[in-house]
Amino acid sequence: MELAHSLLLNEEAYNQLGEFQKAEFIFEWLRFLEKLLPVTSRADVREKQKKLAEQLISLLNSSPGPPTRRLIAKNLAILYSIGDTLSVYQTVDKCNELIRSKDDSPSYLPTKLAAVVCLGYLYKKLGRILGKSFTDTVGNVLKAMKNAESQGRYEIMLSLQNILNGLGAAATPCHRDIYKAARSCLTDRSMAVRCAAAKCLLELQKEAVFMWSTELDSVATLCFKSFDGSNYDVRIAVSKLLGTVLARAVTCKQATASTRQNVRKISLDEATELLGTGFLRGSSGFLRASGDILKGISSVSRDIRVGVTQAYVVFVSTLGGQWLERNFSALLSHILDLVSQSHPKAIQTQMDAICCRRCISFILRATVGGLLGEKAQIAAAKEICQAIWRLKKVVDVVMSDGNLETRIGTTDVTASQHVLVCALHELGSLIHGLGTTAAPLLQDSSTGVLDAVISVILHPSISVRLAAAWCLRCVVVALPSYVSPLLDRCIERLSALKTSPEAVTGYSFAVAALLGAVKHCPLGIPHGKGKVIMTVAEDLLCSASQNSRISIQRTQAGWLLVASLMTLGPAVVQHYLPRMLLLWKCIFPLSPKDLETERSRGDSFTWQVTLEGRAGALCAIKTFVSYCGGLLTTDVIQRLLPPLPCAVDLLTRLPSIHKMYGNALKTPSMTYRHRLYELLALLPPKTYEGKFCAILKELVADFTATDNQMAASTFLLPPLCHQDDLLLLGPFLQETDHRFIEEQLLLGSSIAGGSLEYDPYSIYEKAAEGDSVPKPLPPALSVINAAVRLFGVIFSHVAESQRLQVLEKLLASIKQTKGARQQTVQLNIVSAFSSFLKHLASCKGSLGPEEVRRPALTLVMGALESNNPLLRCAAAESLARLAQVVADSAFTAGLAQLSFDKLKSARDVVSRTGHSLALGSLYRYLGGIGSTQHLNACVGILYTLSQDSTSPDVQTWALHSLSLIIDSAGPLYHVHVEPTLSLVVMLLLTVPPAYAEVHQSLGRCLNALITMLGPELQGSNTAVSTLRSSCLLGCAVMQDNPDCLVQAQAISCLQQLHMFAPRHVNLSSLVSSLCVNLCSSYLLLRRAVLACLRQLVQREAAEVSEHAVAFVKDCREDFTPDINIREVGLEGALLSLLDKELDQRLCQDIRETLNHMLTSVAVEKLSFWLKLCNDVLAASADFTSVASVDTTQEEEGTKEDDDVLTSETDERSHPFTNPKWPTRVFAAECVCKIISHCANAGRAHFDITLAQERKQRDSRDDFLVLHLADLIRMAFMAATDHSDQLRLSGLQTLLVVVRRFASVPEPEFPGHVILEQYQANVGAALRPAFAPETPPDVTAKACQVCSAWIASGIVSDLNDLRRVHQLLISSLTKVQAGKEAQSQLYNESASTMEILAVLKAWAEVYIVAAEGEKNQSDPHKQTLMITNSTDESYGDLTSSADGLLDLVQADLGILSKLWLAALQDFALLTLPSEYASQLPVEGGAFYTAETIENARPHYHNSWALILYATALWLTSTGFLVVDPDEGVTNLSRPVTPTTMCQDSSSRAAVKSPEDVNTDIFHLILGISVEFLCSPRSDSAMENITACLHALQAFLDVPWPRSKIGGDQELGVELLNVLHRLILTRESSDIQLATLEVVRQILFAAQEHVREKRRSAEVDDGAAEKETLPEYGEGKDTGGLVPGKSLVFATLELCVCILVRQLPQLNPKVTGSPALKAGKPQLLSESGSKLVAAALVILSDIPSVCSPEGSVSVLPTILYLIIGVLRETAVKLPDGQLPLTVAASLQALKGILSSPMARAEKSRTAWTELLRSALVTVLDCGDPVDGAQQELDEVSLLTGITEFILSTSPEVTTIECLQKRCIEKFKIALDSKDPIVQLKCYQLLLSIFKYPNRAVSYPYIHSLAPSIVGKLQETEKTKPENSAELQVIQEGIKVVAALIAIAEEEHRAYLVACLLPLLISFLLDENSLGSATNSARNLHEFALQNVMQIGPQYSSVFKKVMASSPTVKARLESAVKGNQESIKVKTTPKQAKNPGKSSSIQLKTNFF
Repeated sequence: MELAHSLLLNEEAYNQLGEFQKAEFIFEWLRFLEKLLPVTSRADVREKQKKLAEQLISLLNSSPGPPTRRLIAKNLAILYSIGDTLSVYQTVDKCNELIRSKDDSPSYLPTKLAAVVCLGYLYKKLGRILGKSFTDTVGNVLKAMKNAESQGRYEIMLSLQNILNGLGAAATPCHRDIYKAARSCLTDRSMAVRCAAAKCLLELQKEAVFMWSTELDSVATLCFKSFDGSNYDVRIAVSKLLGTVLARAVTCKQATASTRQNVRKISLDEATELLGTGFLRGSSGFLRASGDILKGISSVSRDIRVGVTQAYVVFVSTLGGQWLERNFSALLSHILDLVSQSHPKAIQTQMDAICCRRCISFILRATVGGLLGEKAQIAAAKEICQAIWRLKKVVDVVMSDGNLETRIGTTDVTASQHVLVCALHELGSLIHGLGTTAAPLLQDSSTGVLDAVISVILHPSISVRLAAAWCLRCVVVALPSYVSPLLDRCIERLSALKTSPEAVTGYSFAVAALLGAVKHCPLGIPHGKGKVIMTVAEDLLCSASQNSRISIQRTQAGWLLVASLMTLGPAVVQHYLPRMLLLWKCIFPLSPKDLETERSRGDSFTWQVTLEGRAGALCAIKTFVSYCGGLLTTDVIQRLLPPLPCAVDLLTRLPSIHKMYGNALKTPSMTYRHRLYELLALLPPKTYEGKFCAILKELVADFTATDNQMAASTFLLPPLCHQDDLLLLGPFLQETDHRFIEEQLLLGSSIAGGSLEYDPYSIYEKAAEGDSVPKPLPPALSVINAAVRLFGVIFSHVAESQRLQVLEKLLASIKQTKGARQQTVQLNIVSAFSSFLKHLASCKGSLGPEEVRRPALTLVMGALESNNPLLRCAAAESLARLAQVVADSAFTAGLAQLSFDKLKSARDVVSRTGHSLALGSLYRYLGGIGSTQHLNACVGILYTLSQDSTSPDVQTWALHSLSLIIDSAGPLYHVHVEPTLSLVVMLLLTVPPAYAEVHQSLGRCLNALITMLGPELQGSNTAVSTLRSSCLLGCAVMQDNPDCLVQAQAISCLQQLHMFAPRHVNLSSLVSSLCVNLCSSYLLLRRAVLACLRQLVQREAAEVSEHAVAFVKDCREDFTPDINIREVGLEGALLSLLDKELDQRLCQDIRETLNHMLTSVAVEKLSFWLKLCNDVLAASADFTSVASVDTTQEEEGTKEDDDVLTSETDERSHPFTNPKWPTRVFAAECVCKIISHCANAGRAHFDITLAQERKQRDSRDDFLVLHLADLIRMAFMAATDHSDQLRLSGLQTLLVVVRRFASVPEPEFPGHVILEQYQANVGAALRPAFAPETPPDVTAKACQVCSAWIASGIVSDLNDLRRVHQLLISSLTKVQAGKEAQSQLYNESASTMEILAVLKAWAEVYIVAAEGEKNQSDPHKQTLMITNSTDESYGDLTSSADGLLDLVQADLGILSKLWLAALQDFALLTLPSEYASQLPVEGGAFYTAETIENARPHYHNSWALILYATALWLTSTGFLVVDPDEGVTNLSRPVTPTTMCQDSSSRAAVKSPEDVNTDIFHLILGISVEFLCSPRSDSAMENITACLHALQAFLDVPWPRSKIGGDQELGVELLNVLHRLILTRESSDIQLATLEVVRQILFAAQEHVREKRRSAEVDDGAAEKETLPEYGEGKDTGGLVPGKSLVFATLELCVCILVRQLPQLNPKVTGSPALKAGKPQLLSESGSKLVAAALVILSDIPSVCSPEGSVSVLPTILYLIIGVLRETAVKLPDGQLPLTVAASLQALKGILSSPMARAEKSRTAWTELLRSALVTVLDCGDPVDGAQQELDEVSLLTGITEFILSTSPEVTTIECLQKRCIEKFKIALDSKDPIVQLKCYQLLLSIFKYPNRAVSYPYIHSLAPSIVGKLQETEKTKPENSAELQVIQEGIKVVAALIAIAEEEHRAYLVACLLPLLISFLLDENSLGSATNSARNLHEFALQNVMQIGPQYSSVFKKVMASSPTVKARLESAVKGNQESIKVKTTPKQAKNPGKSSSIQLKTNFF
């Protein structure tokens, strides 16, 4: 193929190829040429032009296929437009000559067609350059058309379209001729020709003025004729033509009148009148129509009516949304008039009326729903409402007319019904689409929407009553706040007007519709409504027999209400179940005998009532079973069963009853059948096994009934066929935008579409997807449908012998009938059998023995050769399923052989199509028939069939079947890939484009091949690359195909190719073809485009977006998309498409595509995305409100904000015009996603200084923080919108912004944050959410934002905070008002949600305030509480904390009660189900007993913060719960509104404070333990953290500690729960919080033990000490029982933490010989904190033990503490100690100084253990295997010093230990490291000063000499840096201290040593100035010490001075120099002492 890539055709390569490869080669060359020519220089082109033109023209003669001829033509046109144009005339002549040729042979036809196509493209491209010659050309072409066959006519029409396009106005002389020719083609028998003619005329009308002036009527009539017998494509094309021409005629500018003709602009009325004529009279002229009217036949075929309907839509769409706004009322009255009494013929039968109503609804939906923005839609709704009022008046006049001559009047009424139905449906759809933005419409009393709808509920026509009910349902789905009031209103009217039949049915429909809507309203309805409705229903059913005039209506209404009540679901229905089962039991007679007497007694009317009632009851039970599956216990099923046998008996007697009482019973008995079948299909078949025979008989009778003439194949079969096979049946079963009206054309003339009046019970069901209203089928069809389903269920459960009888009977009944009847019976039976096979396969059943298979096969084979293609499809599917259930390979092979033989012999289309599909289906269900020879045979036969060019149908089915085989055969198919691909490409290149269905099947084959090859397509060998280029070539051919569905196939093939071989798909050309088709009028093409886009952007979002914009900029073709990619990019285009698109699946794809794009590129294209979202949100926002808020901002942001605002308000075109609310909600969600993506992208997005710096460095950088004003504005616009969903999204956005930006500082105002300037906006955005009429979910969300705002500490000024605080106060008052004041609009659980949201918000604020205060009051408290960093972060709040606390303080009294009440509710709701009987009957404080299930999630959502707040509040009151209102008298009342599960009578009158506190204690502890025991894996981390913080706060107070300390079991349980939490949660925040709780539990136990000991000492003061009982764990044995022991539990938990951080501590690990002592390691910050916290707990353990107990735990504790010291003693610079080391030394000190070490019972044991511990510490520092360890000496020395100083002397004074200790110090003194020396001096100082001389003297004796010696050495070497200086200073301090300690006789000697040393450090006045800092500091220090020591020991001083004159002189000069320097410096220097502070600091660490 590479050889084809050249400017001239490579003839050498070309001639070597086979016939078929030549075609491929040529096509590839032409494709390449088309891309190459435009980018080649003119000179190069001209040089080779002659040769190139010759090559191209010679190709014209080589019979090119359709795609090739189009490319030849395009290339010639491009060639002449770039190169020399003179020779073009020769080419034109050559083409004309080819066309004139007399050769009519089929082989010459392609050449002629190629010449025609060529002319078209030449004129299109070159236009007026060819002006002179065009008359001859057009004449020649038109002449050729006279005897051309359909392909020729098709190509000529398209060519003329191109000629007209190129010549424009210059072609005027030929306009009339072309018009005449196109007229005849517009009614051609070939549909493709009609389409082409419509396109040609569409081009013609641009210039031919006569088409929309003088010839307008005839154009319209012509179009109507063209619609007759048309297909979908023709209707699309012709309706486009007709609509456009009429739109031209209405809007034509008078300017064109300068042309000679006098152009008359027609009025809108005339245009619509023309369309109306077509709609009402069809294509016939006036005379013929009147003749038909006389004969009474309806002459308008449905396809004309559907076509005209589409033309209406095109007409209005072309004129546009603004035109529609202006002319809506005129258009509305015309459209509604089409179904009014002025045209009785259009609606003379019910079927006609239903079809016409559908068309009218479609016109209104497509125009009003699609073109108008929200404001205009509200105006339209008002217009429709006016129309309803007008019609209502007409009806009222007629109904109130007392005169009985009202026959004319009643026809008026019945005729007005259709207008009303259309108006009500459109009004409902409009409001449904508007959602809560429709609120102003309904509040507008002048329009009175609801009154209008409710007023027509009493209309005499049932259709209108149903439409009104449905309209009400739409209203309440859009505006849920109306459900309750409307239910009340309708129930009240129903009760008041019980005697009017219209009122009873009308209002019961309305109530049922409203109940059906409740499942779409998340906030529900008050629970009590169900009770009222049940009562009304019972009342209606009981009173039905009282008044025979309205018995039927009351019975129907009663059961309808019961049935619709079932849709409310198990939670509601369970309360009424017994009443409903009673009604069910009573409606049927109890025994067959009663049924018999009933039959003999009744008359026609009573039977009508009875059947209506029983059908209603069956329907109610059916609804119960489908909606309340949760209640279907075995017990309930047992109660449902008794009436069933009787119901089936009645079914078998219906025919005889029907005979007895005549036709009046026909419909009721059908309805009864339908209902019973539906119910039985839902119940388990086992429950009615006994009645199988009777039911089967009835089903068979239904299938074969003689009076049933409706062939409903299009309803029955599609669900039973495979979805993919339906594609074979052409577009009418595919989804299109016109599905709603096109459906009528599938059904044959005898059936209308479905409609509500056929089954009023469907009013409470959901409409099918894509429908705005439910469309139940006529009863006769519904019965068959239900029977087919039930047959499938029952027949798969009957015995096999019985199956045989039934099948034979069914076969016989098909044989007995003839003609159309036979078709109907066959259809029903095959449907039923297919349904049975489907069930059997799904339940893995078996068909039965050989004799059952035979009739089954006969049945299927008969259908496989039926004339109905749908039946053939179903039969092929059934055949495959039959093989699947038989599951016998021989049988399957037999089936395949049958089809093979048939295909070889048969010549008729029907058997060839049926059997070829059968082969494909067999493969699909059996994954290949196994043997390869079968595969070869199949493929061979299908190859042959697919080349049968005489029958496109056979080709289509054979290729489709081939695609199924390719899909199913998998790797087995590899051998056939090349030939198949060649076949597919060959057919693509040769099959005429008119046969679109063949091309679609070819597309499916290509797709299957690409999927099968899969990743292999990436390969680089020649075979693969040949395959790949064939695939790409096939895709290219399909992309050029005029049929949209073929283009869709091409796109999905390219999508597959891109997935498997992305490098080989040209992304830019793919993206450009996607852009072109983004707004196609074909739904399936748009879906393919978006599916492809969705895949592309997952990998290459940025590239796709760039290619799209580049394509639009380069686009020279006439591509004008409906959406402006150039301005708003592909993303913006997709957003506006999302706004216009109505197909839900497509919208979902658009959303996903945009989400992928956002994820990939939003951070890079930040401004672009934010602007897009802003444009969407601002396009319909009310700017005045935004601007007014913005101007109150601080100066800083105002200027640019105003610019943004003013620029939006000017009237220039906005990229998004009035986007609808779902699009705006999506935009708001996008903003939240953008923020979270930025959060992952880096810090600069949330740091304004950094962002500005980086922006200055590179202006292309963009950061979120720079767009904060936009974010706030967008959140504000969304939060204050009319739409509730948008308000929720806006508040969520605001919440995200507040949380993310709360801590971003404002660089210009230090101490402030950047968000502070937006407080006015935030306040204004929140305020509307607290208005009384706001729904609870919005208020709940707003509370969350309020608390986040207040708690974030953004605003520090209290007065500013009050704005938002006030909102919370207002909601709190609402909560206080209690249940009575709650709104009755929603379910009680909605107010639960709101109340809990308010309490949670207050809790969050209070937590922050209390925490802030705590942090201020003791910032140095040694607590382990680390504030968590999750969303609810209770951060460090500065001065605002006090103020916040003041704000909350006022309401704390009320809040605390409410919090406790909520916690108590929560506790009740978390009880296991077995305690359900103990729950309070009336519910809790904030939930009702009935709505308990709905309330649960709300409590789960908010309990944790409420618990924490309550705990903090109790802490602050010290657990004294006092009610400020009542003094101290009654302490129990305020706490618990529904006091803990106790009945009021059994409760004590007043609880003591102690009892109240105990209750609260158990409540809080119970909730915490219950939650922490098993926090679900999805529990939010913040819930766990809040719960732990609550426990911490709780245990800060003595009283709860005393409870826990006193109850050891409770403490142990709590510890076990915490241990489990540590094991299951990795988060260090949670583990730290857990340890803090453990510490407090231990503290509580310590207090308890201490208290016990103290009281024992007091009581037994006089007794002897020995008898004192031992308190604390371990008693006198020292044993600790696991599970019962608090100490053991604590130890377990600490070990768990320590071993997790330091696995080396685990003896199992360290004991292994392989493991040598490793290096010490530094832990992470969080790990260090955890270890430190665990050590603090360890050191407290002994104090909880008895002396014996302490002995048993001490070894463990010492092992762990010393272990941590050993493993983490890393040397840090500057002599700092790691946190873990510091903690272990602290813990060691705690243990060593424990009183237990000195208690007499444990003293000896402790002494021994402590000595061992000291040895261990000493060993740590010893070399291992001769290598020195890398431990930090300072840490070890400090540890040793701890032992020496903190234990009793007997531990450390043993000589061997003392020696080793001294040795360690000696080594340290000799260290080279000044820090070690320094520390050593400090430690020795503390040892020397130790009062017990037994301890300190040995150290002094051993170490003092060497210290003095070291100091004397330093005389010579002066200190060089501050570290050395500090060492000398510490040394001097040690010696000075020694002097103080020494006995008198030694003192003089020491002073005499020290003084000369000190004086040697002094400097004289000369050297003082030039000395270094260290020397000068040492000088000052020494002088100071001399001044101190001299006076103290004056005698020694004098002696020294006398003995050494040099010393004396030195001292004198130093003193003198010092005084000089004091004079110079004003500030006295000696006060400063550098060494002092640090030594103190280090000491205070431990000692």
